Amino acid sequence: MALSTKRARTSAEWAPPHWKHDVFLSFRGEDTRRGFVSHLYDELHNWQGMKIFKDDPDLEIGACISPELLTAIEESHLAIIVLSPNYASSTWCLDELSKILECMEDTKRILPIFYDVDPSHVRHQRGSFAEALTKHEKRFSGDVERVNWWRAALRKAANLFGWDSKHEEFSGDVEKVNRWRAALRKVANLSGLDSKNYKCERELIKVIVKRVWAKVNPTTFRRLDSQEKLVRIDFSLEQLRLQLDLEANDVRFVGILGMGGVGKTTLANLVFERISHNFELSSFLSNVREVSAKHGSLVDLQRQLLSPILKENIIQVTDERSGIFFTKKCLCNKKVLIILDDVDQLKQLETLVGEKNWFGLGSRIVITTRNERLLVEHGITIPYEVKALHDDEALELFSQNAFRKSQPEEGFLELSKCFLHYAKGLPLALKTLGSSLYMRDQDTWNSVLYNLKKIPDPEIFDSLKVSYYGLKEMEKKFFLHVACFHKGKHREQVIEILDSNYDISSRIVIAILIEKSLITIVKKRSPRNTVQMHDLIQEMAWQIVRQESLQEPGQRSLLWLRDDISFVFMNNTGTGAIEAIVLHFPVSEVVHWNCTEALSEMYGLRLLEFDNVIISLAPRVLPNSLRIIRWSWYPSKSLPSSFEPCFLVELKMHHSKLFRLWDGAK
Repeated sequence: MALSTKRARTSAEWAPPHWKHDVFLSFRGEDTRRGFVSHLYDELHNWQGMKIFKDDPDLEIGACISPELLTAIEESHLAIIVLSPNYASSTWCLDELSKILECMEDTKRILPIFYDVDPSHVRHQRGSFAEALTKHEKRFSGDVERVNWWRAALRKAANLFGWDSKHEEFSGDVEKVNRWRAALRKVANLSGLDSKNYKCERELIKVIVKRVWAKVNPTTFRRLDSQEKLVRIDFSLEQLRLQLDLEANDVRFVGILGMGGVGKTTLANLVFERISHNFELSSFLSNVREVSAKHGSLVDLQRQLLSPILKENIIQVTDERSGIFFTKKCLCNKKVLIILDDVDQLKQLETLVGEKNWFGLGSRIVITTRNERLLVEHGITIPYEVKALHDDEALELFSQNAFRKSQPEEGFLELSKCFLHYAKGLPLALKTLGSSLYMRDQDTWNSVLYNLKKIPDPEIFDSLKVSYYGLKEMEKKFFLHVACFHKGKHREQVIEILDSNYDISSRIVIAILIEKSLITIVKKRSPRNTVQMHDLIQEMAWQIVRQESLQEPGQRSLLWLRDDISFVFMNNTGTGAIEAIVLHFPVSEVVHWNCTEALSEMYGLRLLEFDNVIISLAPRVLPNSLRIIRWSWYPSKSLPSSFEPCFLVELKMHHSKLFRLWDGAK
């Protein structure tokens, strides 16, 4: 899955506002520094790594707020103003409040907290607020004569020395009080939180943190507007929204399923960004498969999950068993969002997220995987499957990376379609290829396209190979057979061939390959129940077979390409490594191969299938290991006399000269 827009945008239009601080915290130190603000700061600071600027006016020296403080306000995304009983007694706090209201014209970026004060007292300046402002007025009014004397002196100096007196004017401090009164009235009219409505400070702080996170990260599940339509993301998020159902007060496990490179992680990241503010604790555990394989255990991931709660006590998580204990103990009463990305073993689910009763009501556990069976075994029976992109979506994503706009540049459309045909809607391939072609000319595009047919892009294929390496040895063998010989055949036909070839039931293996997103069964179009796979997965399988021996095709396990088979037969380079040879021509065609001795060294050959391949000379030897022979236009009246068909289960010789199986008695 990848992001794209319906119209080209400049980088400046895409860039979000850059805030140095997520939150500017304004408060009266003597009221709240050691208690409420200290706990609030700690929770905000520990929540998703938010950056908090905490001003403490009681610890500052000087009557006027510093330029650095003014800059901090301007560079903050959101301001929290803790209006406590003695807030208005500090001229520093009042100046700070005025500056916040001046800088943040969008008052939705301001969250007032009425801490042990009545909002009406702030609005109408009653109680302690009235007393504080009256004191400020009395103190400032005593300075009026002195201020007037200073002003007269400045005007006299301006006349003597030719100064422009307009730049030396004073604004009396009495005028400040009026501005402070207006600021207090304005902030009291904003939507805020009143401490008396909450049972305890802890409950109030939880609500503040949740609201702040929603403001700092305002994205939520919504229909995306037409000016910023993302490639299929809007549809995928809507489907996941229905499955997650954030309003339901239960614990839910939701799976995101799909082949490698199709965009599962991208989608999971977007889900995390858009709903994490709804939870007390949220954690995105990346690359579970890779981390598990690297460390041999899941302790590091358990610690990552629990560190926001255990903090310095995280050292108590010494092994997986203790990690499970603390997960149950610490999270059973918390509403959590946990995303496990790239899970490939059931143990990972059992160790990290176990049962529903490990988590508090309202919790959501999201798992991305290539293996549907893991989800089924963990009780997730209806996962959301991420599909490859359609042609128009693929063109848009490719263009975003290749041209930095939503459509190809003039003269590049047909070339772009060639790359789309290669990628077959796989976002990873579209992004990788598009980025590699950015700002390159058409000759270079043609060169890359030509080379792709010879040398696959390693970034794309390394991602796809992960699923293959997760298979058992027999599963790998069957997967390669399907990719090289059986794509497009009816499922039952493929199962019959594999069963005959290896004398074991392949039905369960086919089911596993489907669950691991390596093959699919087409059911909606004719012919139905055919075995299919993405073209890039098939090419990945071909590459694996080629790498068994890059220079000598006779040392590979499977042969299906005309040139490779011709080389082996013409040069008699067959070996015992070859297990299957399959070659189909659309119409009958004569080949000038010397097959008389070519099969003699292929003592491991199990499947031999030639269709419309007309060979003039019959083989003198057939390997006794053969289980299936399908050879139309077989050139001899009998099979070689030395052939002992001890394992043969199928013999089909359409249009052949075969009259009897062999000369003499067998």
